[in-house]
Amino acid sequence: MRGIDRSRLALAIAGAAVYVGSIVLANWMLLHVGAPGPGARVLPVGFGLEAPSGVYVAALAFIARDLVQRYAGPRVAVAAIVIGAALSALVSTATLAFASGATFLLSESTDFLLFQPLQRRTLPGAVFTAGLAAIVVDSVVFLTLAGIPLHAALPGQLLGKFWIVLVGSAATIGLRRVTPAPSLRPRAAS
Repeated sequence: MRGIDRSRLALAIAGAAVYVGSIVLANWMLLHVGAPGPGARVLPVGFGLEAPSGVYVAALAFIARDLVQRYAGPRVAVAAIVIGAALSALVSTATLAFASGATFLLSESTDFLLFQPLQRRTLPGAVFTAGLAAIVVDSVVFLTLAGIPLHAALPGQLLGKFWIVLVGSAATIGLRRVTPAPSLRPRAAS
């Protein structure tokens, strides 16, 4: 990260801290926050739907990783995905740990692959589009591996994560105004 300006470095560090914190918090919430539900504790997400309680925080991880990728680069983002998958597997029960770790690896990779080319055009659009794809992968894979019936939890899971992706995409509009976009082209060797 040689030559990174202070505002980009601050955003990269903040994104990494939120990213790691959201992974641990989402897994903890599944066991401790909300009403007992099928396979995990649940919270309301709107329109009479409920979702596993880590839903809001799990969606925040996608946005935080997008910031890490944008301001620290793809290599740091890939390292964060691997660390995040390992943390997911360590902070929960055996069933939820496997479901969380495997899901995290697949959904974050989906987000990473879509975000990388899209960010060149528009940061808010990249966050929104990559986030939408990732929440579908994340929700279907997690619920299936955790043994939580899709019919019971998928609509709420998608809605809860959608709210966070929508807010995160809107927040990046303001972020663009206060922080210049990093150069997205590889630097020439000096």
